[in-house]
Order: sequence, then structure tokens, then C-alpha cells
Amino acid sequence: MQKENVNGNNHVDPFAQGNESMTPPEVFRMGEGAPNTQGWKVRVVPNKFPITDIHEVIVHSPDPNKDIEELPTTHVELLLQTYKQRYEFHQKDGHVLIFANHGVMAGPSLTHPHSQLVVIPKQINLDALEREPVNNIVEENTFFTVYCPDFSQWPYEVWIAPKIEKTFFGDIKNEEIKDLAQILQRTIKRLHGCFNHPATQKMRAKAEFAYNYYIYHDINWFVRIIPRWIHRAGFELGTGLSVNMIDPLTASKNLSAKEFSGI
Repeated sequence: MQKENVNGNNHVDPFAQGNESMTPPEVFRMGEGAPNTQGWKVRVVPNKFPITDIHEVIVHSPDPNKDIEELPTTHVELLLQTYKQRYEFHQKDGHVLIFANHGVMAGPSLTHPHSQLVVIPKQINLDALEREPVNNIVEENTFFTVYCPDFSQWPYEVWIAPKIEKTFFGDIKNEEIKDLAQILQRTIKRLHGCFNHPATQKMRAKAEFAYNYYIYHDINWFVRIIPRWIHRAGFELGTGLSVNMIDPLTASKNLSAKEFSGI
């Protein structure tokens, strides 16, 4: 995917309400109005610079600044319902990967909050992490558990896993979407709180709050959130090994402590 200038003074937001003609024709929306007109709440369009035959952009909301932690929880539910609809629509086409990049260090091409959906042909074997055992729990609700896996490769890396196993993301039910919206939003708020804590500021890069997340494409799905607070350096790049400066147990305690995360 080509990078666009996200900081230029003359930058025009193609995802803004009223600029629908600046994107390829939409394929799905949540909200009111006819396709390619105003009134949408979540909007899905083909990516102008696809990396596979099927590559979509999911615009989180008309707001150019607010992302998951700041949007109403009911709106996050709409976003997750959109994820489910697009996942189910493309599941027959290959491996469906949904991911998001938030903040400059996470590598977004445009600042307006959005996710992407990419379909990889099934004949390609994806070397992706499978669900790790649940340890170092941060929070849980009826359907989901938030935890920091023992193997965590990044400081404050956190996973959200459904308590019901042997399912695909497309199997998620409406009551589970409500639970996931709440716990996903709370988890990102926890991460932001830890990011701003003085103890964390000593070890992280001097940059804005940033993270990536993705939804595992296969059975036993989960959401993996990777805070992008540090730079990978020569050792990691040269060996493929990861250096994590924060013990996952410590990370889970800090994330769950109101005096540290603010939640």
C-alpha cells in the first residue's frame, strides 16, 4: 500500500463526510443515506492501492480524530458488526485478516481512523501466531478475557480472547459484540493511561500514543493489540528475536491497576 502524506498542510481527508466521491465506490455502510452519499456511520470502500485482489478500507466514523477509545461504545459495536459482516462476506475467498494502525509509529497511511481488511489466498500458509494460553489476566467479562501472554513480544502487548473456543470471528453473536466493544474500548483506554504514566515515559519513545491490532484469521480467534511505544533496533532486526523490557505479569498488573492505568 502506498504511503500518503499524513502531515501536509494541504492534505485533504478522503474519508471525511462529504468527500465520498474521493474514494472508490463503497461496498458497505452502517447508517443512513444512499451509497456514496453522506449519512453513514461506518463506511467500507476498496483500497485504492491494494496489496491483494481483495483489500478494503473500513472507515471507523465520520469524525477525523476520534478513534475507538473516544467513540461511544454503541458506535464501536457498529464497527465490530461491520467487521463481522465483511469477514463473513469474504470468508469463502481466502484468509480474512482485519487490522488497524493507530498513530504515526504504527504506520497508518492516513490519519482519519480506519481499519483494513485483506484477503490472502487459501493456498498461502500464513505463519501467524496462534492463541496463547491465558495467563496474567487484566480483565474479563461474560464472554471475553483480556490478558498479557507470557511470551509477549512487545511491552504491554495485550490479547482479548473469547471464552468460547473453537470458533471463527464470523461466528460472534450480537451479545458477544456488545461485550467485545466494551472490553476493547476499556483495554485501549488502559493502554493509553499506562502510556502516560511517568514510569512508562522513562522507557518509551518520545512519540504519540500508537498501537496496532488485528483479529486472528482462523479458528480460535483473538484480538492482538501491540502498543508501538518502542523502536525495533539492530539486534531484533538482525536476529528476528524480540526484547521485551516489561515482564508480562508486571504489564498485566499495571494495566489492571487504576492508579497506573486510570481505569
